[in-house]
Amino acid sequence: MSMEFEISYTSKEITPWGGMVFLKQMMEKIGFRKLVEDNPDLPVSGSNRGYKTATIIEGFITSIWCGANRFLHTEVTRHDAALSKIFQWKNTPGQDTYKRFFSKFSQATNQKVSDYFYSWFFENIKFDNFTLDIDSSVMTRYGEQEGAKKGYNPSKRGRASHHPLIAFVADVKLVANMWLRSGNTSSANNFLSFLEDTLSKLKNKTIGLIRLDSGFFQSDILDYLEEKLMNYVVAVKFSQPIQSLIHASENWIILDAGIEICEQIYQSDSWQKPRRIVVVRQKLKDRPKAPGKQLLLFAEEEIYRNYRYSAYVSNLNLPAAEIWRLYRGRGDAENRIKELKYDFGFDSFNLNDFFATEAALTFAMIAYNLMSLFRMFVLQEKTQKTLSTLRYRTFAIGAYFEKVNDRLVLKIALNKKRRAWFSGLWNFTHEFKFPFYLANA
Repeated sequence: MSMEFEISYTSKEITPWGGMVFLKQMMEKIGFRKLVEDNPDLPVSGSNRGYKTATIIEGFITSIWCGANRFLHTEVTRHDAALSKIFQWKNTPGQDTYKRFFSKFSQATNQKVSDYFYSWFFENIKFDNFTLDIDSSVMTRYGEQEGAKKGYNPSKRGRASHHPLIAFVADVKLVANMWLRSGNTSSANNFLSFLEDTLSKLKNKTIGLIRLDSGFFQSDILDYLEEKLMNYVVAVKFSQPIQSLIHASENWIILDAGIEICEQIYQSDSWQKPRRIVVVRQKLKDRPKAPGKQLLLFAEEEIYRNYRYSAYVSNLNLPAAEIWRLYRGRGDAENRIKELKYDFGFDSFNLNDFFATEAALTFAMIAYNLMSLFRMFVLQEKTQKTLSTLRYRTFAIGAYFEKVNDRLVLKIALNKKRRAWFSGLWNFTHEFKFPFYLANA
């Protein structure tokens, strides 16, 4: 039996994002708005009727937190008057405002602004001796955007793309740097300049370990890391000499069922000295989903069809199994990139101008880092939830404002069981302190 009901209307300003008060509280505690206002390099509106720069940046970041992953979706916050009151915006920008704002950025502006914000994060998180993961990603483009070129694109072959570089600090799950690049660049293109720029943003904190995939397996990169006395583990590219090296290996040690490991001393023709190579092979019969590559050079030999191989070059004086274990932790960087794409619009906030796109993505990275701070220092959960999970578990809470004795009160729609949790989190954000100190500081 269907239930009959009528539709009525209310003029109350109701928001589905009442949980955003936590993030507003955190941003106040860390002084984010003042940080924006004190930056002389950010573009400003030339009109008295224009939006304040801080409102534009906060609005863009908050739109991402609320689910926007392209400019059109930022309208989700534009007409939310209650959310505007939570963040104390006089008016909320829309997609055209964000597009005009980012179109004012140049290469020089992007460099100064990214230096300013990334450095601020790492100056205020007191830690040292960390793990740095650097990776590249492919972002497919469907228009005529500047820098969108045909290159390596495994998911959409022949389609134009951008090919950014991203640096992550694994220990705190923060983005340390991001450069947008044309789609026809290789993974290692301009890597050394990117690394120098990243170290500058990190204020020369100690890097205990840097991990790179096989796209960065180049002699100039290895030479540079050794010259800088940086510990590294880099995945090895399976060239013919490397496959022949593995083919000749005999000293395999069993680590576990279906997993064997060995190590060799190897010197490429382009290297000035020999280096240590750790090789892992996993038997497909025991581990059918094992990552790695097959030795295509010896594909006719049945034994090599039974295994998946991976190899790593390292200057660490550690057991071979420990080298492999350390590299496996790098998989989290790939998870970070997936979250950036799915939850923060990393591959879908794009404009016709190259540096406008880079600027928008820089602020998507800032949105990500702020959310990481919230996850680490406010929620403090053992397992960090993705933004999409937090969005519906923590932030998507109906609320509206009401005046009580001339005081504005945010009424939160929560059942009694969840009210204690909300009040506890609200009180904790009140006690929030900056800077943050980590255990290894």
